[in-house]
Amino acid sequence: MGYTSEVIGERRHLTNLAYRLLGSVTEAEDAVQETYARWYGLTRARQDAVENPGAWLTTVATRVCLDQLGSARARRERYVGEWIPEPLPDRTEWTGVASGPVDPADPADRITLDESVNMAFLVVLEAMTPAERVAFVLHDVFRYPFAEVAAMLGRSPAACRQLATSARRRIPTPTPAPPPAPAGLVRAFKRAWEAKDIDALVSLLAPDATLVADGGGLAGAVLRPLEGAARIADYLLFIAAKAPGLTLLEHTVNGTPGLVAQHTGTTVTVAAFEVTGAHVTRIWAVRNPEKLGPWQPRGPGEDAGA
Repeated sequence: MGYTSEVIGERRHLTNLAYRLLGSVTEAEDAVQETYARWYGLTRARQDAVENPGAWLTTVATRVCLDQLGSARARRERYVGEWIPEPLPDRTEWTGVASGPVDPADPADRITLDESVNMAFLVVLEAMTPAERVAFVLHDVFRYPFAEVAAMLGRSPAACRQLATSARRRIPTPTPAPPPAPAGLVRAFKRAWEAKDIDALVSLLAPDATLVADGGGLAGAVLRPLEGAARIADYLLFIAAKAPGLTLLEHTVNGTPGLVAQHTGTTVTVAAFEVTGAHVTRIWAVRNPEKLGPWQPRGPGEDAGA
């Protein structure tokens, strides 16, 4: 089969799959690169013997991701504070590094923004075991029949069906994710934060709202979720006081309206929101600088693929 457009054309699908399985653009890119490395490591005769290269690549990518999920769980047990999936910018805002000679397009151009990359949904996926997550994403998100899921996982169709059923029990609502935060609500939240208006912030937050921050031990962040509108508002004003000159920008985060905080020209926080009615019910604030590379402003003369 060799270096063909058919094989290269699978990259978008593989990146979409890997991001949903791993919750990290960087790890997804690594998994896809490993998948292609294994394909091009085959002899020409073995490539020609593959009846369906797309299915072969998907199977290999799935197994690479499954291995990564197993090791990731061990790493996250040692992680400092809460772990939040890596936030994904809109493709028009992507400033990350191109993926290499195989396909120079930006990773964000290959990840479809829909409810299955909503931060709330990705966080739910984190509660699943690796096998549950893979079976659920393959069947419920990508619509692979259980016979094909079984071939990818090396399990029986019945076992894969049971894994997906178990995974669904972890989802608190019948839909993949709650409705996105309206842009107007996020804008009002931004203005209240900028004005240091604690009453306005409290009024925009649900009484039982939760804030989860991810600093990874590399940036200041609360180590446990904050609960309650008043506590969250106090924390946000504390952050603003510690970083005078903080600039808040409205950006799309994982396909929904969110906020990006910059300080002295550097992105320091990316926040995703969940809402119910007219109130913010949950905030995910990613502060780990290792997860914010694609969100950093471009320097003079740089482009998205620099």
